[in-house]
Amino acid sequence: MARARGLDPETSAATTDDPLVLGGRAFHSRLIVGTGKYKDFAETRRCIEASGAEIVTVAVRRVNITDPGKENLLDHLDPKRFVILPNTAGCYTAAEAIRVCRLTREAGADLGFGTMVKLEVIGDERTLFPDVAATLMAAEVLVKEGFTVLPYVTDDPVACRRLEDMGCAAVMPLAAPIGSGLGIRNPYNIRIIVEQSKVPVIVDAGVGVASDAAEALELGCDAVLMNTAIAGADNPLLMAEAMRLAVDAGRKAYLAGRIERKLHAAASSPLTGIVGRG
Repeated sequence: MARARGLDPETSAATTDDPLVLGGRAFHSRLIVGTGKYKDFAETRRCIEASGAEIVTVAVRRVNITDPGKENLLDHLDPKRFVILPNTAGCYTAAEAIRVCRLTREAGADLGFGTMVKLEVIGDERTLFPDVAATLMAAEVLVKEGFTVLPYVTDDPVACRRLEDMGCAAVMPLAAPIGSGLGIRNPYNIRIIVEQSKVPVIVDAGVGVASDAAEALELGCDAVLMNTAIAGADNPLLMAEAMRLAVDAGRKAYLAGRIERKLHAAASSPLTGIVGRG
């Protein structure tokens, strides 16, 4: 994963030669979307398609994996088109999260599940902040068992470094509480995490509008994951498209390199050689 800029300005490399690599697989889209809170499965599918996402995360505890005769969200998602990323939403202990991940492995390819999992261990029911200690415990076990672990964690650079050191394939610091739409509350911590990380950094939770998504990519994050920002919008389909464009724009802006911030004005045109001036 490259942190340095320097793409060929004569090409559209930000979308063609600048893939997001997770678990050894390259993706063109840097937007990962969830599947909850939509009015029905049809709307879920339409919004996912409009977002351009290639990775779709699903809560294992909310997916029917035992009754093949019952309608299932996974019936509406083509595993040949999308990577299905199971997550451990609703787990409050390391043991619960580990058990759910093992269940996804048993369900296997029949449901489009691989070994890549989004690890969530919730520590507080009101804020849905992660239990960092339990997340570290679960991640260590799952990595050793061969899972490709993407852990949801606080915007704590030390915790992110520990997760990377133990072999997680990415780190996923929150921008703000899940579903809050507050945007990135601590961009400075996110920048520190980006600067220190050698694995992808994916902002997870708290995005509200397209500018939040663009900011995450402009800070140097490799991707952004969201659900409520799209599903909870007045027009989810339109918001999905907006998020797709924002993520692409944010990544290109980061690679292009912003101008230096200055206290005073800097003329766009040279001031020398102007008629009437020496």
